[in-house]
Amino acid sequence: MLIKDIPKTERPRERLLKYGVNNLSNEELLAIILKTGTNGVSAKDLAIRILNKIHDISNLKDINIHTLDNIKGLGLVKKIELVVLVELGKRIFLTNSLKEKKKYTNPESIYNDNKYLFYGLKQEYFYVLYLDSKKNLIERKLLFMGTIDSSVIHPREVFKNAYLCSASCFICLHNHPSGDVMPSKADIEVTKILFDLGNVQGINLIDHLIISDNNYLSFHEVGLLQGRE
Repeated sequence: MLIKDIPKTERPRERLLKYGVNNLSNEELLAIILKTGTNGVSAKDLAIRILNKIHDISNLKDINIHTLDNIKGLGLVKKIELVVLVELGKRIFLTNSLKEKKKYTNPESIYNDNKYLFYGLKQEYFYVLYLDSKKNLIERKLLFMGTIDSSVIHPREVFKNAYLCSASCFICLHNHPSGDVMPSKADIEVTKILFDLGNVQGINLIDHLIISDNNYLSFHEVGLLQGRE
């Protein structure tokens, strides 16, 4: 059934205006975003196909252009629009989370609060959480992308940003797209360099987490947070 065949009062946009956005179903919200269907398929039916493809609305956060392949009627433009919308949502969430006073005192809370940053990524991303003297989050900064090693991670960038935001300490986060959170030799070497320099600078590295979609490793917890001998 096409949108035009649905009684006007029951169309997604009209229902939004009448009942409010909170009272619309997931498929109705997606149909409004999609605007139109194609080749005899309504926007609402196309929305249902997308939801069936991802299985659960929560998985929408992980979509990219390729995960939306093989959905009949969903062209490249609509794929791009959906991916952009999801990315904007992530950035809004990130901005709002920084406005809240977050205190990081244990690896589990660090992981749970930041794991969404790495969903669906196919390469390594390196973030630094800058904290004040009470372990409150001041700033979260993406510093590097690509394979993590000492030639890519420039300590001057890590500490430059620490001085700019007057941080007292910091936490490093990076992902392993393979899902294996065991640290490589390069991970350990980079961490030791940052640990040593932090002690010299008076801006201490208090943990480094390696993150996958469902797991993490804390250098602090496993006793790897130490300098070079």
